[in-house]
Amino acid sequence: MVKRYLNVISLEEALAILAREFSCRPTTVQVPLEEAAGRVTAAPIFARYSVPEIHLSAMDGIAVASAETRGASEQHPVTLSRAARLNTGNIVPPEYDAVIMIEDVWEDGGSYTIRKAAAPWQHVRPAGEDLAESEMIMPSLYRIRPHEIGALATYGITNPEVITVRAGLVPTGSELVPAGTRPKPGQVVESNTIMAEAMLEEVGAACTRYPFVEDNPDTIRGAVARAVKENDIVIISAGSSAGTRDYTAEVIAELGEVLVHGIAIKPGKPVIIGRIEGRPVFGLPGYPLSALTVLREIILPFLRRYGLPVPEPQVVRACITSAYPKEIGSDEFVLCTLGRVGDRWIVSPQSRGAGVQMSAVRANAFLRVPLASEGFNAGDTVDARLMVPEEEAKNALIVTGSHDPALDHLADLMRPSGGTLISTHVGSMGGIIALKKDECHAAPMHLLADDGTYNTSYLRKFLPDRPVSLLCIAGRQQGVVSRDGIGLSGIPGRSFINRQKGSGTRMLLDFELKKAGIAPSSLIGYDREVTTHIAVALAVKSGEADAGLCVYSAAKALGLPFVPVAEERYELALRTEHEQDPRLVALIDTVRSPEFKKILTGLGGYDTRETGIIRPGGI
Repeated sequence: MVKRYLNVISLEEALAILAREFSCRPTTVQVPLEEAAGRVTAAPIFARYSVPEIHLSAMDGIAVASAETRGASEQHPVTLSRAARLNTGNIVPPEYDAVIMIEDVWEDGGSYTIRKAAAPWQHVRPAGEDLAESEMIMPSLYRIRPHEIGALATYGITNPEVITVRAGLVPTGSELVPAGTRPKPGQVVESNTIMAEAMLEEVGAACTRYPFVEDNPDTIRGAVARAVKENDIVIISAGSSAGTRDYTAEVIAELGEVLVHGIAIKPGKPVIIGRIEGRPVFGLPGYPLSALTVLREIILPFLRRYGLPVPEPQVVRACITSAYPKEIGSDEFVLCTLGRVGDRWIVSPQSRGAGVQMSAVRANAFLRVPLASEGFNAGDTVDARLMVPEEEAKNALIVTGSHDPALDHLADLMRPSGGTLISTHVGSMGGIIALKKDECHAAPMHLLADDGTYNTSYLRKFLPDRPVSLLCIAGRQQGVVSRDGIGLSGIPGRSFINRQKGSGTRMLLDFELKKAGIAPSSLIGYDREVTTHIAVALAVKSGEADAGLCVYSAAKALGLPFVPVAEERYELALRTEHEQDPRLVALIDTVRSPEFKKILTGLGGYDTRETGIIRPGGI
């Protein structure tokens, strides 16, 4: 029984083993022309006939024998004894070798007079002008582009032969339920093979997803044996680690051999590479981001050896906004958000965690932190690998600071006009620092000063030399969320979920606790932090905490009692000199739109009377 990592090796060593151990011969299939875009040709494609097959007129006019037009001029017009009237695309009769445009012809009673001689083959599309029969249209291993489909149809191609790799995807785990099923405690929606199918088919592989297999070695063995016989490669999802119900390595060893068990990458360390009946078999880790890393860094590059068009990610040099420490000994792949602020790229790492799939949804880039590196310091210049077209990342609006559910709706409203709003939740003070360091376009905040005003005093303190404007999103209610309707006075002695240090909500809580004479130490869990209002409400909903402080809309979304504590001003701080940036213009227009105000009203707990108003924020 195999229950351990055989020998953890580097990513480069693993890729070298794949290259050495497997001779990759792709499968070839004929596909309907309508499905051929993006596929790679298995052999050269030749024209089935000439285009055009006969001489055609390129103009509306008359077909003539060019020799009979010699000498024609303004001074010496020539009346032709024979000619044929043609429209564009008509066949040119074999006795003629030129066409004269109708604009240059004088017709009188069925005869044609010309004042200019015609050159041989003038305005004639000769047979085979576009392509001759049996002439090569495309070479082998050529990726067919969408606009080339029409040309293939013109040249008689209806079912081009393309290469593919048949990939069998075997999901394992007794806890799995299908997509569309709400999982019960202890159950997990199977998503890894759905993701793998999408990623592999994008580059031309043909995938078969097999039924779920329970955690039973005999059942898994049968499913894998079948998949090996029916496919070129096999990917087994989950069961690659060293748990008591992880059987992937054991099954591969019984049916063939395990070549690699454990690669020095994070996330994705437990990956398995094996061989059964000469075919490569991969064991994916169960955590979704681990599976994503293995697919992107190992399996997709391996498919290039079959001739599939797996692109290399585009790389830009970017300034990293926060430190990212790591231990020496593994390559770490970090999902990030990337945007262009001023004349430089800015990249912000997402939260660690192999199971946090929203990191992949939010990310538009990723970093590779090398095996021998101890990580990055804030402000370092790093290589950011794009997950979207460069132009999309360049046009992204980077919003860094306080969280509010309204930001997601704002981002959604900007999408139809081509805008991409990327928000990073670091708290109001974190947003001010990002704005000060030119690491964002806008900073959401709600910082209460001792005099009862919001935001302006902090901007004057931390950005004393830079003009800043404040765009009002809304007034909003903050209060205590709980399952039993307690207010601020009821939270001492109860378990509490807090927001992170530097967030406006944390500062508001401290302000209200001090005003009420409540010691923070009386809140059980005061130091336990999350970064969003929804996370606070969810912790209360799930029973992890008795209470927390959040906006009303978050409590309402989860159906929880809410007792108001304060109404505050939630605003976006913008550099005044950047207000005419097209991205910020689109943002301001969207905030002022009736649609956005309607959404805020529907969410609840927002006062939109000043939504969209811009006021001076600093100097």
